[in-house]
Amino acid sequence: MKFIDLFAGIGGFHKALHELGHECVFASELNPILRETYKLNWGKDINIHGDIRKIVKDNIELIPDHDILCAGFPCQPFSKAGKQLGRDDERGTLFDEIVKILEARTPKFFILENVRFIAKHNNEETWKAMKTDFERLGYDVDHRDYSPHDFGIPQHRQRIFIVGAFGKNALEHFSFDNVDKHKKSVVELENFIELSPANAKKLPKANQDCIKLWQELIDALPKEVKIPGFPIWGMEFGADYPYEETYPHLLSAKELAEYKGNFGISLNGKTKEEQLANLPSYARVEDEFPDWKQRYIKYNRQFYKDNKKDIKEIVNRIAGLPSQSWQKLEWNVGDSKRKINKYLLQFRASGIRIKKPDFFPSLVCTNTQIPIIGWENRYITRKEGLKLQSLQGLKLPENDNAAFKALGNAVNAKIVKLIATQLLEKEKKVNGVAKQRHSPNSLSKSYESAR
Repeated sequence: MKFIDLFAGIGGFHKALHELGHECVFASELNPILRETYKLNWGKDINIHGDIRKIVKDNIELIPDHDILCAGFPCQPFSKAGKQLGRDDERGTLFDEIVKILEARTPKFFILENVRFIAKHNNEETWKAMKTDFERLGYDVDHRDYSPHDFGIPQHRQRIFIVGAFGKNALEHFSFDNVDKHKKSVVELENFIELSPANAKKLPKANQDCIKLWQELIDALPKEVKIPGFPIWGMEFGADYPYEETYPHLLSAKELAEYKGNFGISLNGKTKEEQLANLPSYARVEDEFPDWKQRYIKYNRQFYKDNKKDIKEIVNRIAGLPSQSWQKLEWNVGDSKRKINKYLLQFRASGIRIKKPDFFPSLVCTNTQIPIIGWENRYITRKEGLKLQSLQGLKLPENDNAAFKALGNAVNAKIVKLIATQLLEKEKKVNGVAKQRHSPNSLSKSYESAR
C-alpha cells in the first residue's frame, strides 16, 4: 500500500512501513536539515516537501492519493511540560492540516503519534474535538498509550498512538490487545549500551566536578539519614523568606530585608530587584505558591536544619555552582547504593536527576538533557540513541545538537510497526497507484469544505 509521512523527521514511520513492504509517495518536514537527512535515509529522489500548511493551503494537489496517512504531529502544544496551549497554539493547529488532508484524500487508514497528555488536555475537550473531526469524516478511531519499555526497549517514553480506519466499524478487525501480546516484562539495558565506544562524548569536567560535589554531600550524611526522595533544592538551605500566606512578590523591599534568600544570603540593604535575584527562580513569581511547592520548600529547610552540622561546608561550595539547576538534585533511586556514578543521569532544568539503570529517561528535543551513563562519565552515543528509538541503520544530522533533537522528536519505529502489522493485516499489498476515492472534480470541493 501507499503511505504519506507528515512531520517526517528522519523517518520513523517510514522505517516501520517500509519494513512491512509499503511505499512512501509523499513526505513533509519543515526543518531543512531533516529534509536532507530524510533523503539520505530514503533516497535522494524521495518526494519530501516543506511546510505542510503552505502545501495544504496553496497546492494540495501535490499530495497524491494514498492508503495510509502517518503523522507524529508536533507535541509541544499538548505536552504537560509546556504551556499546554493545545490547538490555540500555532503548532497545535497543524492537527487541522491532517484533518484537511483526510477530507481531501480519504485514505483507508491513519496512524498518529503524540504525547499521551493530549487525551487529557483541557479536561479532555481537545481529544473530544479531535475524535469528533475523525468521526465527521467517517473514520472509526481507537487509541492507546505505549512506551518503548513496554516492548523490551530501555527507554521510558509514554506516547499516545491513534489509529483510524475509514468506514463504519472499520476497526472491527483491529485490537490494541493484539499489540499488547508483544509486551515484554524484562528490559535488558546492557543490550542497548556500547562498551566504551571511542566516539562517545565525555561529560565535561565542570559537570563531573558538580557530581563529585553532590557525592561529597551524600557521603557526609550519616548512614542512618535517608537521602530525600523529594527534589533537593540547595537554595533553600539557610533560606527563610516567606512562602505560605504571604510570599516575596507581595512584600516591599523593606519587608523582604528582614529575610534570607538563596543559601541564607541576607536580603538586607538590597533593592527589590536585587532581592529577587537572590531568591530561587521559582520564588520570583507573582502568584501564590502551589501546595506542592510549599511542601518541597518546607521539606528542604527541615532537611538542612536536621543535617546542617554534617553538610554545611559542602553546601557553601554547592552555592558556588554556576547554575541553580546544578544546585538541585533529584535522587530517584530510593535506598539503593549511595553512589551517583552507578546510575543513569540527566542535567535538567529541574535539577540533576539520578535514576536507576533499568531504562533511560525519555529522549527529548533538547541537547542539554541527553542521558548520561554515570559509570562511564559519558553521554549516550548517536548509535545508542537510534537503537532506543528502534531506528538502527538510519543516518542522523552531522551536528550532535541537531541529531539528538531529531531523536527526541522521533517516533519509535518498533511500536509503529507492531501497530501497523495489526491494523493492516487484512489488506493485501497492491502495486501501482492507490485506489482513487474521489472523482477528479471532487477534490477541490472536498478541500473547500475542510477549510
